[in-house]
Amino acid sequence: MYQFDNPYFLYLTLIIPVVIIINWFYMSWRKRIQKFFSNKELLDHISPNRSNFKLNLKLVFESFIILFLCIALANPKIGTELKSINREGVDIVFAIDVSKSMLAEDVAPNRLIRSKRIVSEVINSLSTDRVGIVAYAAQAIPQVPLTTDFASVKNFLQIIDTDMLSSQGTSIDSALNLSVNFFDQNSETNRVLILISDGEDHDDIPDSITNLITENNINLITIGVGQEAGTTIPIKIDGMVDSYKKDSNGEVVITKRNSDILLKIADSSKGEYIDGNITDEALEIIKSKLDKIDKSEFESSQFVEYKQQFQAFILLSLLFIISDIFIFQTKTKWIQNLNLFNENEE
Repeated sequence: MYQFDNPYFLYLTLIIPVVIIINWFYMSWRKRIQKFFSNKELLDHISPNRSNFKLNLKLVFESFIILFLCIALANPKIGTELKSINREGVDIVFAIDVSKSMLAEDVAPNRLIRSKRIVSEVINSLSTDRVGIVAYAAQAIPQVPLTTDFASVKNFLQIIDTDMLSSQGTSIDSALNLSVNFFDQNSETNRVLILISDGEDHDDIPDSITNLITENNINLITIGVGQEAGTTIPIKIDGMVDSYKKDSNGEVVITKRNSDILLKIADSSKGEYIDGNITDEALEIIKSKLDKIDKSEFESSQFVEYKQQFQAFILLSLLFIISDIFIFQTKTKWIQNLNLFNENEE
């Protein structure tokens, strides 16, 4: 198995046919000039040791130099080793509220961005755990399946916004139901569900949902963002506040964090509620909670370790460069005596 770090450098090998074509035109022009000034017999008398073969040989060497340098720049890697990896950790699913109320700016810069920062910082503190993301408003949708590719998770996290779901509201029960089924049911890994919301605009959570969390041994952490005092929801155009969200009666909507429901959900499922308004304190509590959860093996995989092989191609190009330097355009006496290429024929 092999791969290239920078395969685009291989396009530079197109220089080789260009060099060959230029050399062909040059040699044709050279022959015409030579014929113009002298005939073949006189040219052989004036320059008896010239070697057309070595001119072609130098061209071949120069082509190989370009070829091997291009391959070296592309940095080929060849799989030579198999390694077995045993991963230990926990499965963590983040359920993020993306309803319009999360645009409220009672916590800077707004509730949604604060929530995403919390998720990002938690991911930064992880090592071999698996993480996934669920987004929800009036309904819940999966965003990122459980994975150890934290970079991809954080990329998806950046594009999460309040426009990704057309139906608005905050259906926490839908988020909880999807998140419970989001875990790998065939894995015995310890599970953590981190639900982030302002807790607004929802019905009471059915006992069946909270019981499902307990039955599946899911460690639930609910995080509330926003102020209980409430604030407006700005509607921005090009980054500037154009107006504020209004209800069906034309009244400006005031959104308030409902910590009670988040606390109730956590208590009923033997979980923990955390105030997310102070990010640093929230992160410390989350990290402490995760550290106390036993890590278990959830994956055993084999993969090919690729070793860089550019050094060999650098060495080959260097050998051809040295050879090209020491090949002169005159005939070599001992080779001439062997007459391998019929250069002595009259």
